[in-house]
Amino acid sequence: MKILKFGGKSLASGQAFDQVIQIIKDKTEQDTIAVVVSAIGDTTDVLEAILDLAKNQADYHTPFLAFQGKSYHQTIDLKEEFTLLQKLYEGVSLLEDYSLKIKDLILAQGEIISSKVLTHHLLQHGIQAVAVDSRHFFVTDSTFGQAQVQEDLSKAKTSIYFKGLSPQTFAVVTGFIGATEKGETTTLGRNGSNYSAALLANFLQADELQNYTHVDGIYTANPDWVKNAQKIDELHFDDANELAHFGASILHAKTILPLVESNIPLRILNTLNPKNTGTLISSRPTAAGIKSISVQSDIALIQLEGRGLLGIVGIDARIFTALAQAGISVGIISQGSSERGLGFTVEQTKASRAVEVLQKEFQAEFQSKDVDTIHLLPDVAILSIIGQDLTTFDKPYTALVKNKITPLLFHNTVTGKNISLVVRQEDAKKALHVIHGQIFGITKKINLAIFGHGLVGGTLIDQILASATAIAAKKNIALHIFAIGNSKKVWFTETGITANWRQEVAQEGVPYTIEEVISFAKEHHLENLIAIDNTASQAFIEHYIPLVQHGFDLISSNKIANTVSYDFYKTLRKELKANHKEYLYETNVGAGLPLIDTIKLLHLSGENITKIKGIFSGSLSYIFNQYSVQDKPFSTVLQEAIAKGYTEPDPREDLSGNDVGRKLLILARELDLQNELEEIQIENLIPLELQSMDTPTFLAQLEQLNPYFEKIKQALQPDTVLRYVGELSGDLQQDKGILETKLIAVPLHTALGQLQGSDSLFEIYTESYGENPIIIQGAGAGASVTARGVFGDILRLADK
Repeated sequence: MKILKFGGKSLASGQAFDQVIQIIKDKTEQDTIAVVVSAIGDTTDVLEAILDLAKNQADYHTPFLAFQGKSYHQTIDLKEEFTLLQKLYEGVSLLEDYSLKIKDLILAQGEIISSKVLTHHLLQHGIQAVAVDSRHFFVTDSTFGQAQVQEDLSKAKTSIYFKGLSPQTFAVVTGFIGATEKGETTTLGRNGSNYSAALLANFLQADELQNYTHVDGIYTANPDWVKNAQKIDELHFDDANELAHFGASILHAKTILPLVESNIPLRILNTLNPKNTGTLISSRPTAAGIKSISVQSDIALIQLEGRGLLGIVGIDARIFTALAQAGISVGIISQGSSERGLGFTVEQTKASRAVEVLQKEFQAEFQSKDVDTIHLLPDVAILSIIGQDLTTFDKPYTALVKNKITPLLFHNTVTGKNISLVVRQEDAKKALHVIHGQIFGITKKINLAIFGHGLVGGTLIDQILASATAIAAKKNIALHIFAIGNSKKVWFTETGITANWRQEVAQEGVPYTIEEVISFAKEHHLENLIAIDNTASQAFIEHYIPLVQHGFDLISSNKIANTVSYDFYKTLRKELKANHKEYLYETNVGAGLPLIDTIKLLHLSGENITKIKGIFSGSLSYIFNQYSVQDKPFSTVLQEAIAKGYTEPDPREDLSGNDVGRKLLILARELDLQNELEEIQIENLIPLELQSMDTPTFLAQLEQLNPYFEKIKQALQPDTVLRYVGELSGDLQQDKGILETKLIAVPLHTALGQLQGSDSLFEIYTESYGENPIIIQGAGAGASVTARGVFGDILRLADK
């Protein structure tokens, strides 16, 4: 025999209802069955809402008539149920109150109606069924709203009742309800229909209980929240019991116990996908490891603190006894080694009452100031990781902290195999995504906000689009761009970008503040946030600290944040440390070359760096590589560099030496030097008379540069070439070094002299290496190279 249980969602829509009938028809051809039903759709909520309207003498007639007029009520005789409901609501309205006993009687009508409706439709399809009211055999105590079933008596009554049914007919049994020995209607509490089905399976010694829901089974996390959650094929009773206890929505905490007693498997199935094998819960051993993450919402956290309670025995007993007497169940508990502070969770609806009870219990201690506070924090959630132990919880916990989610309370079970965290309700979905990605190794989502979508930024976005599929397959990292902006407008997207992103940004971009970007990420529960600055804006760096404070890591090809005042430089790093965030800017110097990382590593290892010298500008590298060996005017070479995209739109940005100076300053600060930009000795290659004119005028007069540079070229010795270098020297163990940029002649046979194209080259001199520098050389300019360097920083952060 098999027991089939159908939830309210399975009976709520026409498609699902038809599927229920087909499932039952197929099952009756294979097995002996009995069916347990919940109330249809949101019937229970509707009945309760009408009850509250009646209590408050509001208009309850209109919603009651609307409920009575639902289409599935019209084809069968429900006069008895609706007459009873009408009388009960009228009485509540007159008294302006109701008891839990009345509430149970009202809510029970939902299951009774559901049983009759389904039975009627089955008979219409030629399937022999009978509506059965479980109050005939489920005997309970009189704890209305949360009744306890008297199992021995109920089992005997169930056996007798079912033996009296015709062998050709199967029962459609009401879930959720029972009755006292006096015949008073009771309900079995939240998800009580599942419990009813488990009890029926136990009492009738069924071969299997099949619970039909709206999902294919039990998942590693709620699939409505985590789209890449994985279905679990098999669970042991113990794991399922833990899941039920910690809030899995398709299991009831008491459901598993009657099944364990008789070793009856439970299978979770999807009404709309009945061919799926679902999740089988049984006594069969399953592999050790983490099974699932559940979330309990509508929870409140209560914290009791009292300095005067230290060393006093029995405080905990008083707390929980007082709450128990008020009918308040405590969830998870966390306490230090002393009894001076205790935190625990309760249902949100009972939180205020819990505080009142404790204030009364500890009234004397408040007066003596032995109890300081009873603090209520509403709107929290409990995340429970079934199968997790502390030995491997370091990465998930670190990931939470990096995502600006600090658990309010931490609980580890006695077995050490389950961990629960209390977080703010607004953080629950984000926390679930973070932990799920860390634990199950499923594709980790990295959410990117990209600012600056010009040459470098646009190239980066195209590179991400081209590589995203391969990165997801190889590294289990999903790169999701949710915002693309510039200094004026931003375009938000929930679904990610396509190859048409430029058009969408142009058409749908809106003016914004950085707070709106932060709010969008928060409202959509986005985890693993990275803000990428590909602008050249000094104003935008003011957003760095707010972004860091709200959970964003930073990546920047914009050099300004590292070259403004030393105070800002240190303040930013202080905020990064305080918020456990990273700031990567490898492309600030040398485009995609591994220069900054190398210097950081050498400095961190204690290596004494004595000098850094090199070609810092790919633009100037190309210009002087060509000009030194070609018989062309300087203006012609400069125009070629502009056409190839090697220079800034205004090439004076490059020729002024300021760009090289900034890069040199960045490296100095990596060595903890406190130099400021104005302290750098910068050789400006633009004649004074050309420095102040606007860009179009300057570009129209490039020939005026030729005499100046021709004179420099004519002074070159044989086998020498021009190079614009940056040099950091002096005693680099002090607070400041000597920074200078200059145009010099170097022998052609040297490393600097042999440089080709737009390559950059850096010589790092250290105490250990003496006169033999570490040389880093490679492409130092170009949008593609810089964008690829930024991309590399993204992947490095994603790995962390």
